[in-house]
Amino acid sequence: MARVASENGGQARPLNFGSDRTSITLHKSLGKLRARLPFLQKPRYPLRLVKLKVFQPWYEKGLQFTCSQCGNCCTGGPGYVWMSDIELQRLSDHLKLSVDEVKKQHCRKVGRRWSLNEHRNVAGQYDCTFLKEIRVESENGEPAYMKRVCTIYPVRPLQCRTWPFWDGNLASPDDWNAAAKRCHGMNDGRKFTQSEIEALRDAKDWPDRPPTSANS
Repeated sequence: MARVASENGGQARPLNFGSDRTSITLHKSLGKLRARLPFLQKPRYPLRLVKLKVFQPWYEKGLQFTCSQCGNCCTGGPGYVWMSDIELQRLSDHLKLSVDEVKKQHCRKVGRRWSLNEHRNVAGQYDCTFLKEIRVESENGEPAYMKRVCTIYPVRPLQCRTWPFWDGNLASPDDWNAAAKRCHGMNDGRKFTQSEIEALRDAKDWPDRPPTSANS
């Protein structure tokens, strides 16, 4: 039983919520409240559980890729190959140069970040500074041929290691197949699961098993 202070003398007097008059008043007040707040009203129909379908990306069954070392992903329109501080250090160790020398000879600063340099070739495309043509001697008496290769492949940056599993290529099957027209290794070779694809897409540092060529 609740108690409130009386107006005369401050003495407490009992409030009897069990009285008929009080019960009727509370019942009417609750009815008015329900009328103003629909969510307090009793449901007219029984509630049913609805199963929501979990969205799966279009590549849920996996994608294939093995680098063919064609060099097409290292050239094209002007762009950027971003280098983190740790990757600059790895590159300097590989080239046996200081980090400052690597930046001066092979990089350019864009805002607060560093990107590898690029050079325009005779076809008007922009080659990565480390994309070079080498002469490959053929066997069985066949003529030699020229091949484009990455000269820092063992320490290539994260951006290169995670190709072609980039957001833009994974946006839709059309985007993936459009990229595959220039990249001969896509849709061929090693099969990557959905979890492997998304781990490469979201990688912050060199992944343990990056996409690579069949000969690596």
